[in-house]
This record gives sequence, C-alpha cells and structure tokens, in this order.
Amino acid sequence: MSIATESVKSQDDQMGFASDGDQYLTFALGEEQYGVEILRVQEIKGYTGVTRIPNTPNYVKGVLNLRGTIVPIVDLRMKFGMEQQEYDKKTVIIVVEVKGRIMGIIVDAVSDVMNIAAKDIQPAPEFGSMVDVGFINGIGSYGEKLVAFLDIDRVLSVSGTEEFDVPETEQ
Repeated sequence: MSIATESVKSQDDQMGFASDGDQYLTFALGEEQYGVEILRVQEIKGYTGVTRIPNTPNYVKGVLNLRGTIVPIVDLRMKFGMEQQEYDKKTVIIVVEVKGRIMGIIVDAVSDVMNIAAKDIQPAPEFGSMVDVGFINGIGSYGEKLVAFLDIDRVLSVSGTEEFDVPETEQ
C-alpha cells in the first residue's frame, strides 16, 4: 500500500467512512443530516418550479416532467413537520426509486456520499408511541455529526403518497 493510499484510508477512518460499507447520499434538512442508500438515487437536480396538483397533501409540492416521465415531488421538510424554508440555490430535488416508481424529494442541500458499514449504524432510539421513528433505518456518525439513515420506501408511502400515483407520459 502506498503512502498516499494509507493517508486517504486514515482520513476516511477519521471521518467515519468504512471502505467495505454501503454507500449513502447524505443531505441536510436544516441543521440535521439524513442519508439514503445511493443505489436508490436516480439523479440530483437543482430545484426548479413544479406543477401543483390540486387535492394533494401539503407536502406533495406537485409534479415535474423529467425527460418524459411525470415525477411526484415531496418536500421532506414539510413531510417531517419542520418549519418551511424558502428554496434557494442550494435546494435540490433528489430523484429516487421507491417501490418500482420514480419520485423526487426536496432537500435543503446535498452533503456528501459516504461509505458506512452496517455494524456502524445503530438502531433508531425509541421515543414511545408519540413519535414514529419507523422510517429511520438507523443512526450513524459522520465526522462530528450524526446521520439518520432513512427507509425511503416508508418515508414516501406514509399518509397517502402511495395513492399519489401519476402515470408516465409517452414521447
């Protein structure tokens, strides 16, 4: 192993990466960090306007035409009951595959791609029946910060988004 490789490995170890771990895309919502399995991510796109659909939950911002596919867009801040924030140049839409269909999630900013071994992810703590943490697969460290790893299928299927099924358009 070269000195350069050892240096990178050492830096990775200090930052909480594991070379044999799974990869996650991490992103920010406010001061909090979240992660989603990188293999579920189809695309990351700067926020552009969406077409609002009537009679949808407030966290469903609308739909976006992505190369001929109509993609439902969910604002994760609103889905998680967080204070709404004005979209800016760091706001992005992460396009993910959820139960065989494509959906987009609006987040404040993309942070990084990290490797973390399953053994380094702790179960989500129990808060009793008042707080549902069923959409969190676990919590891991990323440098000095904690990252909540999301079960994106559960996040995007709770409280009605599964009924928000938009057919694909043909070109």
